[in-house]
Amino acid sequence: MDGWLREVQHRPVLYVFYSSLAFRLLHTLLRFLPRPHAVNCDPWKSYKWKNLSVSLVHSLLTGTWAIFCVFQYPVMVYEIHSSFTPVSYLLVVISTGYFIQDAGDIIFSGYARESWEFLLHHVMVIWTFLYAVLTSHYVAGAVVALFVEVNSVFLHSRLLLKMADVAKDSLLYTINKILNITTYISFRLGAQFYLTWYILVNYSWLDHAGYFLASMMLMNIMILIYFYRLLRADFFSKHSQSNGIRKFAQD
Repeated sequence: MDGWLREVQHRPVLYVFYSSLAFRLLHTLLRFLPRPHAVNCDPWKSYKWKNLSVSLVHSLLTGTWAIFCVFQYPVMVYEIHSSFTPVSYLLVVISTGYFIQDAGDIIFSGYARESWEFLLHHVMVIWTFLYAVLTSHYVAGAVVALFVEVNSVFLHSRLLLKMADVAKDSLLYTINKILNITTYISFRLGAQFYLTWYILVNYSWLDHAGYFLASMMLMNIMILIYFYRLLRADFFSKHSQSNGIRKFAQD
């Protein structure tokens, strides 16, 4: 097993490509699963459902994997620049492949305009993750960043429930709503702000610290805006209003 993982480190681009193909295959297979009638009748919702279904699988896989990596080798939390394990490196390779596949799906689907927030996020993640797998620097930082995928499980589930017309006052939606906001604060905001703090404190000696800090600040702004929208839609408003505008990251 260790020998195979070392092979991944020697040919990271090839294995990123393999990962992208695997997630694309998953995208193809998921289209054969039954979907709600409201989704099948709308091409936009049908695209979103397939895309979010793949994203949900990625989040379940990588969120759990990231937590395991840190439990296995806790020093990664304190040395995000240079410390990592073969298993954590493989995690970042696989996740990079997913984000490349998902960005391609957004672009070639014809819905890039409606999904520009996701696309911008993916571009920043792809650039930083590729840097990690090609240089073996910041691999631990990428693993900590993937803690946000724990929240993404509930964030994607929320959108799927909304598209399936599950009532906002139902037990299923309420449970997911509470878990979503709880993990948003602890895993998404917590991971992002910790990484930002780490870069600021160690700015003087970190490689390309300026770029990573700028990327983190931009993503921090994005997740705070979405956090506000999430609170407004699920906790401070009786009805979510989209004004007929097609947008991937709707309230």
